[in-house]
Amino acid sequence: MEPLPISPWTVFLYALLTAVATGLGALPFLFTQNVLRRHLGLAHAAAAGLMLSASFGLIYEGVHYSLARTLLGILLGLLFIQLSHRYLQGREVSFGSMNGLDARKALMIVGIMTLHSFAEGVGVGVAFGGGEALGVFITLAIAIHNIPEGLAISLVLIPRGVSVLGAALWSVFSSLPQPLMAVPAFLFVEVFKPALPVGLGFAAGAMIWMAVAEILPDALKEAEAEGVATVLTLAAALMVAFQILLGG
Repeated sequence: MEPLPISPWTVFLYALLTAVATGLGALPFLFTQNVLRRHLGLAHAAAAGLMLSASFGLIYEGVHYSLARTLLGILLGLLFIQLSHRYLQGREVSFGSMNGLDARKALMIVGIMTLHSFAEGVGVGVAFGGGEALGVFITLAIAIHNIPEGLAISLVLIPRGVSVLGAALWSVFSSLPQPLMAVPAFLFVEVFKPALPVGLGFAAGAMIWMAVAEILPDALKEAEAEGVATVLTLAAALMVAFQILLGG
């Protein structure tokens, strides 16, 4: 008996699960929102570590498809984030109740994570094109992987005055491209597959730049270098272990 064909609706619902999982990253802040200046610096260090580790995970995944297209994506992501930073730098920006520098940082991290989600959505759709078992595995892996990404967003937003619910909703919003991209990628696997490594590299290039140029300097302003380095290293190492356990 042949297995039933996978419906686009099923792919959409699985991919929607990955978006909802991102909001779980805000849950730790239900227990503590009293962030001292030093704690804010260490929170930034943790966010930078999570972003760097996730970025190199995306690169590793991309080179399985194509080294050249992944490197092209990294260069495009780097160019995009630099141009975006210069564009926002000279303009009045608001994000919720935030204005000025805080608003620009919040807008950039949510924007980068949202762009990154387009590539992951294509990844889910392409995986389902290879069969339901592979699709479910990749969906669960991305859903679990999205939780610390939601934490990275929350670590930047909540200390700047965004509520826990607001941070959770922004985290989910940043992952909404996943269900939106998963269905067309599933229906047109052969069209989307060559673009996947470019998308993964693009997200990685933008995230690495953001972590090093914006998040890490903020961490070093608020906390001592030794503490920042320790937290960043631990966050990156835990994320790497997390990715390897999922892949294994």
